[in-house]
Amino acid sequence: MPLARPLRSARPAVLFLAGALLLAGCGSSGPAGSSGSAGSGSAGRSGAADRPVRLDNCGRRVVVDSPPRRAVSLNQGTTEIMLSLGLADRMAGTATWTDPVAKGLEKANAKVKRLADNAPSFETVLDTEPDFVAASFASTLGKGGVAPREQFEKLGVPTYLSPSDCVGKDNSGDGDGVRTEPLTMDAVYGEVRDLAAVFGVRERGEKLVAELRNRVTRATAGLDARGVTLMYWFANSQSPYLAGCCGAPGVVTNELGAKNAFDDTDQEWPQVNWETVADRDPDLLVIGDLTRRQQTAETAAKKIEFLESNPVTRNMTAVKEKRYVLLSGQAMNPTVRTVEGIEKLAAALRGHGLAG
Repeated sequence: MPLARPLRSARPAVLFLAGALLLAGCGSSGPAGSSGSAGSGSAGRSGAADRPVRLDNCGRRVVVDSPPRRAVSLNQGTTEIMLSLGLADRMAGTATWTDPVAKGLEKANAKVKRLADNAPSFETVLDTEPDFVAASFASTLGKGGVAPREQFEKLGVPTYLSPSDCVGKDNSGDGDGVRTEPLTMDAVYGEVRDLAAVFGVRERGEKLVAELRNRVTRATAGLDARGVTLMYWFANSQSPYLAGCCGAPGVVTNELGAKNAFDDTDQEWPQVNWETVADRDPDLLVIGDLTRRQQTAETAAKKIEFLESNPVTRNMTAVKEKRYVLLSGQAMNPTVRTVEGIEKLAAALRGHGLAG
């Protein structure tokens, strides 16, 4: 997800206060992306056999001694997993939203304090006295984001990063990262299971994974979209961020059996000029419909207005035929709502007569 984040520093007084937090911190060992924990829990509670939960998460060893009671989620993706697991009463705050909360989660979300629509300051997060902090993107828990993971861990606050943003992905460059291997829904399912284990609600996690798998199966049953080209536009009309081969849009495209017009780049969200877009002339345009205000042309309405008025894009086949699919930003990111993207595109392909 293309985002720009300001660097913030913590106030000494807040650091002193946060030092009183009692949860165990995290080491830095173990392979990235795998997870493991002792025992097995039941929905809504956690016995002694469940604890501590130990996770090898994005190159760090995360240890959580007891189920969090004041968790903070710094991105909408991790927030919606927690809410889907019925954990609103265990959350002290959320932040960084691109879209309205997923349907069915409105009441739960209303119970949780929103710390900021975008990235909150480190001090704001510490003021909630968190005992666990989760984020969807390495940039959120890195230099220039809310704070590096080390800053939370020094204060005894375990942190968790979505494996989808680190496993098989290189975030060392200036952009949104490069995929060294294609993302699959297994990374999202693994995140659901990790968070369910951390909070001691493993059965809820398995139920949610099963529901997501079943939705993918239903959406794609009998679908034949071979030869259909798709293009995913997240944001920015001047230098658009378009999906490369192997992130969440790649998951959607592969599940549909279609082809991404920019599957020849492994960058997560490369910025591409409009002449190249027009030359590739995809059959269908997948348009991010965002509510945030960080880039130009965030809403779908603004994007469509641009496409239909710009001399370079207005003669594209998908534009002339108005073959648009509007997706939330979360459906275009590796989250539980990637399934929403699969469902909507499958319906649109059938509706436009592009697939059986």
